Amino acid sequence: MKKTLLIITAILLSFGLGFYICTLTAKPAENKPAKQVAGKSAIQTHHEKRNHMKLGAFSISLSVKDLEVSKVFYENLGFTHFAGSMAQHYLIMKNENALIGLFQGMFQGNILTFNPGWDENAQNTERFDDVRKIQQELKKKGVAINGEADENTKGPASFMITDPDGNVVLIDQHR
Repeated sequence: MKKTLLIITAILLSFGLGFYICTLTAKPAENKPAKQVAGKSAIQTHHEKRNHMKLGAFSISLSVKDLEVSKVFYENLGFTHFAGSMAQHYLIMKNENALIGLFQGMFQGNILTFNPGWDENAQNTERFDDVRKIQQELKKKGVAINGEADENTKGPASFMITDPDGNVVLIDQHR
C-alpha cells in the first residue's frame, strides 16, 4: 500500500514539475494580450478601436403558419408580447434582450433583422451607423444589395442582403 502511494506521489510530482518547467520555458503566444489597459485586455482595446459597423438591435423574423399557436409556443419559452398585434398579422416577442418577430402571411422564409439606431427596447441609441453608410460599406466589400436604400435621403430606410447559405438579412432603420 505504501509502495503504491509512493509511486502515485512520484508521478504527480513529476507531472507538476514538468508542467512548471514547460511554463517557464514556453515562449508567450503572439496573440495573447501583453498588458492590461484600464482593466481591459489589449485584445479588447484593439477590438474597440477597430472600425466596425454599428448595426443596432438584432432580432429574427419568423414566417409562421399560425400566429396564435406560435405566440403560445414562445410565451412558454418566457417571451412576452412587445409590439405588433394579431390584427396586423405580426407580433414582436421579447425575452430580456432577445427579440423574435412572428409574421403570418407576410413573407416566405425567415429573416435576420438589424435595426440601426435602436436598442432591443426600440429606444433610440446615441451612436449608430446610418443604413446608407452600412450599405455603402457593404458595396465596397462586394456584397450584393437587394432593394437598395436611396442614398440621397435621410431617416428611415432599409435594404436586404443574402448570406452564402441563402438567409436573408434585413438592415431596417426606423429613424
